[in-house]
Amino acid sequence: MTRTVLESKSKTVVIGFDEPFCVIGERINPTGRKKLAAELEAGDFSTVEKDALEQVACGAMVLDVNAGVVYNSNPNPNETEPPLMRRMIELVQGLVDVPLCIDSSVPGALEAGLAAAEGRPLLNSVTGEEDRLELVLPLVKKYNVPVVAISNDDTGISEDPEVRFAVAKKIVERAADFGIPAHDIVVDPLVMPVGAMATAGQQVFALVRKLREELGVNTTCGASNISFGLPNRHGINAAFLPMAIGAGMTSAIMNPVRPVEMEAINAANFLMNHDPNGGKWINFAKVLDATKEGTPFPEAAAAAMAAGGGRGGRRGGRRRA
Repeated sequence: MTRTVLESKSKTVVIGFDEPFCVIGERINPTGRKKLAAELEAGDFSTVEKDALEQVACGAMVLDVNAGVVYNSNPNPNETEPPLMRRMIELVQGLVDVPLCIDSSVPGALEAGLAAAEGRPLLNSVTGEEDRLELVLPLVKKYNVPVVAISNDDTGISEDPEVRFAVAKKIVERAADFGIPAHDIVVDPLVMPVGAMATAGQQVFALVRKLREELGVNTTCGASNISFGLPNRHGINAAFLPMAIGAGMTSAIMNPVRPVEMEAINAANFLMNHDPNGGKWINFAKVLDATKEGTPFPEAAAAAMAAGGGRGGRRGGRRRA
């Protein structure tokens, strides 16, 4: 059974076919968040701290960290992103004890994050372009970490799911050339917006099954892509996630500070027999009860974590050399 092992200094998370769905918190990302981008350029990390703590309290098992700020003072990300990534990784892992997902298109930022990260983070990401494979796969091998493989190459993102499958297969095969096993490849089959392509949901469900059955790999996606441009996006996301889980998807990069999506995931875990005796579902129901009485979801989730003895945060910690 495929198991992708992620680690922080003190916690292990396993992505797998027989494991609870892995929620990777997406919020620490300045893309499309002008206020956060401005804060980061100014050296203000207060929103990063808030997002880290809230996401873990709400159920994120892994946190994605993206330092993709285009500085007004220096628009060259090859110079600005690596030191910012290192600083953000050190900050976040000093606050929470979950594994991290190091997210960048800049190879120098990926390596800076890997050098700063404790444990065994997930690297996000590699695509099917040869130059990208030659840059990223040696880092994956050097640091012995798993990697997200995105199913596009130098021809772009194909609307044909068979082409996206072929790109994923190519990445898995090229990784094997570097001695990287398939269980350390987490494939993102690329979710298309259902508003633009009516078969987008059906495509990804079929692709996930094929990736699982033929390549034996775990899968992930940017869950909110499915609802892009549509009203009541969270309702669509909440329907999509359990259907993807039923098809075999094992993780998603998503916003956990949304109770409707987290309710859907907790219910799906219970129904897939990944929540023995429904203990997590019962605890989550108590959080929902508190929100009905007016407590904001992050506060209710944090209170439940504290009452249950869970540790979502810590200070300090030794950095890996």
